[in-house]
Amino acid sequence: MEKTPTGTSVGVDDPYAVAGRCDHLTDDGRCRYALQHAGNDPEFAEARRAEDYACVAGDEDCDWRDCPHYRWTPRDRECVRCGLEEVRMAHEDARPLLEEHHLSYGDGSATSHEITVRLCRWCHAKVHDSFARIDDDVSPDPEAIAAREQRRGKELDEMGFSSARERYDSGSE
Repeated sequence: MEKTPTGTSVGVDDPYAVAGRCDHLTDDGRCRYALQHAGNDPEFAEARRAEDYACVAGDEDCDWRDCPHYRWTPRDRECVRCGLEEVRMAHEDARPLLEEHHLSYGDGSATSHEITVRLCRWCHAKVHDSFARIDDDVSPDPEAIAAREQRRGKELDEMGFSSARERYDSGSE
């Protein structure tokens, strides 16, 4: 199983098996990194420009590992391991229920890739502190469910309706 630089587990054997479409890939198959960040890697940008900015992995003989700037971050807002949904409180500094979990760590080479998933705090701890895998079929931890429901309760309280009379009337009649 892949390890972090400090030796803890990341929960997968092959991060690329979990990863999806590159964050830099545009809908028309071009590399957004080469278009918008050419100054960061001029040689890469020049090679992409010579091929009309076509994505490196767009070729049948290539895959995401071949691109030096591949990056993938999922857009979903739930834990990939247990399915716990995120509930964010807008005006509180409460710790998020979900955290980004890195599946790949830079080794200093030109092809160090950022591959992340979202895990709830409870699954994140289990993956790093044991042999738990991100593809385990598990249910959310009871503490995680309680934290989510507490936030949902606050959310419902904030959306509740009370008339001006109820809010400002001191009950004196």
